[in-house]
This record gives sequence, C-alpha cells and structure tokens, in this order.
Amino acid sequence: MAGHGAQEHPHGADRLCAAGDRVYSRAVRRGRVSRRDAEPVPCLLELALLHPDPDDMDWLVPTSPQEVMTRLLRGVHDEVSASQRRVGSAVEAFEWYAGLGGRATPPAGTEGTAIRVLDGLSRIQAAMDEATQACTAEVLTVQPGGIRREAELSEGLHRALALRGRGVRMRDLYTHVARHGQGLLNYLELMGDAVEARTLDEVIDRLILFDRTVAFVPANTDRTMALELRHPALVAYLVTVFERLWRLAIPLTAPLPDTGIEGISHREQSIAALLAEGHQDAVIAERLGISVRTARAHIARLSETLGAASRTQLGVRIAQVGLDGSPRSTPAPVTLPDRGFPTAR
Repeated sequence: MAGHGAQEHPHGADRLCAAGDRVYSRAVRRGRVSRRDAEPVPCLLELALLHPDPDDMDWLVPTSPQEVMTRLLRGVHDEVSASQRRVGSAVEAFEWYAGLGGRATPPAGTEGTAIRVLDGLSRIQAAMDEATQACTAEVLTVQPGGIRREAELSEGLHRALALRGRGVRMRDLYTHVARHGQGLLNYLELMGDAVEARTLDEVIDRLILFDRTVAFVPANTDRTMALELRHPALVAYLVTVFERLWRLAIPLTAPLPDTGIEGISHREQSIAALLAEGHQDAVIAERLGISVRTARAHIARLSETLGAASRTQLGVRIAQVGLDGSPRSTPAPVTLPDRGFPTAR
C-alpha cells in the first residue's frame, strides 16, 4: 500500500474520491470487499469506512452509512460550535478596541472615504440618490453609447427632476448618434433650461460629477460595479477632462458641420478617421455608439463614394481627400467611381 497515503487522497468521508466511492459502494452492496481490492484506496480505512472482517482478515466490511452520517453530523456540529465561540471572542475583543477610540472619526481624504467600491446596482442606486440629495449647484455627465433608451432615461428622471427643482444646472455630453433618439429630445424638452446638452463623435466612458466634489465611474464592463470618488485630486482631474470635451462638443441644437466633400456625411468622416487609424469595424462601432452593421454600411458607402475596391485602397483614398484628419492646404478632388465598380465591405 506504499505510495497511496493520505496525501494522494486529501478528502473526508463526505467527499470521497472516485476510486473510494466505487469500492465503498461495492462493499455496501455486497456486505464486504476483499483487502486486495481496497489496496488502491487506503482512505477508506483511514476514514474508518472499512474495517477488517473479524471472521476473515482477508476481507473488509463497510461501516454502515447511517453510522457514517451520524459521525459526520457530530463533527459538523462541533465545528460550528467552535466557530461560534471564536466569533464571540472576536466581537468582544474588537468592541473593546473600538471603545479605546471613543467617537473619533477617520481623517478626511483617507483612501477609505475617498474611493469607495459600489458592488451591485442597488448600492450604486443608493449612492447616486444620496449624492443627488446633497447636490446644490451643478451636475456634469458623460453618456457614451448611441441612442439613449427610454428605460435609461426614465431610470434617472426622478433624480433629474429633483435637481431641477432645487435650481441645479446640468450639462450632458453624448455622442452625435444620440441626436437621432426621440426619447432624449423629449427628456431635454421636459427639463427645459436646467439641462444643456452637447455631442461629440466619441466620448469617454460614463462619468457623473456632483458639485465637483464626488464622481461616479464604472468599475467593470457590464456596469454592475462602480467607483465613488471623493478624492479632490481625482475629481478635479475628471472635471478638467469634462470641460475640455465640452469645449470641443457641438450644442445639440446646432447642426453638425459639413464635411466639405460631396456625398460624405459627418458620421462617415468620423468613421474614415478611425479607419485611417487602423481600427476594426467592432471598435469603430463601439466608439461611435452605433451597431457593427451600421458601421459596415457606412464603410461600404465610403468605398463606393471614394471608388475604393479594397480596405487598403480605401485607406489610401481617405488620406488623399483629407478624411484621415491630417492637415491639408487645398482639398483634393474626389472622383466618383463608375457605377459598375465593385465596393469593399
């Protein structure tokens, strides 16, 4: 039986290894099992699930499952009782330590209060409601993605109305795609002068700033966790980022600038610039807040308008007409392709 010790069978009677399960099951069904068959599973003897047959030492008989269960439950009860005693001792000890500090509060600006992780939508909602109630002057938000869904707008409407009722000013940044959502237009009409909205080709991830003292940002990709930031340096940095984006953004009530190239829309100009940077369709769609299908449709129209038969050729044509964002002294003429010319997708 050498080499088959407890180190190779690190388990208890409540979670037998596969070999032990087979041998013990056979012993229970037949009433006994040969010692040779049990040699590969010394754990059964170590756990007292098998013991020698007093009438024939070459055989092993099983301990009844009922007796094993009773033994296991007794062990669990003892463990729980011991844990409860340890918990009681720990509570008593730390209550005594807590009493040493009296009513002292942690110093302002420490990491525990400056950065708080909010795990779960309910905690995020509660923290946002608390910040809304404390806000007295200004809210700055960045809302990435495309057209805002009615559910998203409705979810935060009660906070926005409460802020408007206290005279708080709000500034919101969206992507240009959000201009096409009727829900957003209805929301802004309802809020009136309390909210000013601007749009950009692309924005940073979601950001909400209250009174330039507390900020909320996502902490994971599905936004079920968030960070509540109160560190003055971090919040000031995020305010600076917002203000610079705000200066670059276009008021929602103003039209988007013309590209100066016939047949090329502002969105297609944005897509062309991202294509020139080497981004794939999925990345372009995410950054501009559109679907991959829509992005590919615009890329196909770009290819047709610029007469490009491949992605490589499209990149060259984009640079030739200045859609890659590079400075140009004079606009290059755009030659429309023959209608029979193939397009790249």
